[in-house]
Amino acid sequence: MSEKTANAPPQKKTQAKRIIDLAKAYPIIGVADMENLPAPQLQRMRAQLRNQVEIFMTKKRIMLKAIDAIKDKPGFEKIKDHMRGMPALIFTKENPFSLFRALKKSKSKAPARAGQLAPRDIIIPAGPTPFTPGPIIGELGALGIKAGVEGGKIAVKVDSMVCAEGKPVSEKLAGLLIKLGIEPMEIGLNVIAVYEKGTIYTKNVLDIDEDKFMQDLLLTASQAYGLAMEIGYTTKETIELLLQKANREAKALAIEGKFMAEEVKAEMLAKAESQAAALKEATEPK
Repeated sequence: MSEKTANAPPQKKTQAKRIIDLAKAYPIIGVADMENLPAPQLQRMRAQLRNQVEIFMTKKRIMLKAIDAIKDKPGFEKIKDHMRGMPALIFTKENPFSLFRALKKSKSKAPARAGQLAPRDIIIPAGPTPFTPGPIIGELGALGIKAGVEGGKIAVKVDSMVCAEGKPVSEKLAGLLIKLGIEPMEIGLNVIAVYEKGTIYTKNVLDIDEDKFMQDLLLTASQAYGLAMEIGYTTKETIELLLQKANREAKALAIEGKFMAEEVKAEMLAKAESQAAALKEATEPK
């Protein structure tokens, strides 16, 4: 423990020691932003995740000092770069991707309030809106949104990013999002990054589209199989079909080269009979 932590008041020392002890007990440590998370929901999440996840929250400077004192986890100090808002530390033995998926599924949507930080890029999608022509066009234009009138309604011309991830939502934008029925905020544990064995996985890495991932995986497997068959690369999956292909090609070569073998005898005799019949027919008087 660092000298500053050692000289800290007893309560702060106890909290710092708790963090250090949890870091020794759990191989995977994440940092989450607890800002805008209502206390009742936090209590429900603690109950749901009991025996799977330890959530520890205290003053940021105490967490930073405790992190500096943890020396047995290479590269762990870089987790400090991802602490923002009201940070909390998450300790678990769960796979980082499984942890992120479970916490993401537990979130619920909510409208944005002025001053809140965007959890991801906020995009107004292209398409019709419920509004008739009027002052709303000016509101959209003030936020850089290209809009026009289509079929008597205002329509957004192109997808428009109106707030980048981590940036505060303006009062005007918050009001517009409510009018459009867009709820960009998520109530739940906002995991920013997770540390495991020297590697820090950020949210954009952990947030996997499982359907797309499975489609990409199947496509890659299909392409790899096709390439292996094309170049004759033997694996457990290709060996049977490669042997069948080699057998067909060898028989075709033997027949073409008139090489007699037991495996092609029937085909060669049938071919000879066919040729003899054709010759006989061609030489018989008409």
